[in-house]
Amino acid sequence: MAGIEGDDASAALDQIVTQFNTYEDYLDSQITTQDLYYLENEEMARQLVELGFRGSGEVLKREDFEARKAAAEASRLSERHQQKILSSAGKELKDNFLKALAEREEANRSGKMASIIFIRDRNARGQEVSAYIDYAHRLKVDDFEVYFSGKKRLFPRRTDMSFYNWDRNICCLNSSPNYQVIAEDVCGILFKNKADRKIINVDPKDYPGDNTTRAPIKTDLYLQVVIYDHVLRRKL
Repeated sequence: MAGIEGDDASAALDQIVTQFNTYEDYLDSQITTQDLYYLENEEMARQLVELGFRGSGEVLKREDFEARKAAAEASRLSERHQQKILSSAGKELKDNFLKALAEREEANRSGKMASIIFIRDRNARGQEVSAYIDYAHRLKVDDFEVYFSGKKRLFPRRTDMSFYNWDRNICCLNSSPNYQVIAEDVCGILFKNKADRKIINVDPKDYPGDNTTRAPIKTDLYLQVVIYDHVLRRKL
């Protein structure tokens, strides 16, 4: 627009497409009562504005208006869709564990990351239990709204990749959609990612593996939490 350059011009144009629902509404905003009095034709008055014979300053072209309008609508729908699929969106999260899950939710849903969550705590009977949880898989099968809202806790299950009841000495191993469990290795339990075939070593004394980081989480919800973030590097 005349007299405006760069980001300021772009912001001014975005304001126009936000302010007016249609291009005709935009043209009408630059038509005066005097124009209508002399022309006696609203459509002709719009055409004169569009051609630059009426109105103030440089007129935004129809194709530019419609392109920016479409982009703004796509951005709005994308943001709404993102908020809809992310269970953590809009939640007030106070505990570090829930904040950590929220930070990783989008990446695990989209396949950019495959996090493994280790949780150790006591069950309803007071027995100490622990599990290695495939976060991306749980996101697909669980309603995380109840976890992020504090109505329920994410808790170890016998169907998780590795479940152990320390009091009863019960152990369950299950491969998940994202990981193969390797239990016979001299290093202890290992997990092989099925997408890139990288090994994740959950022994705190050892290197966790390529593209993997180990993050202990201080939380008031459990006795112990550790998250292993495995970043998936997709082939181009």
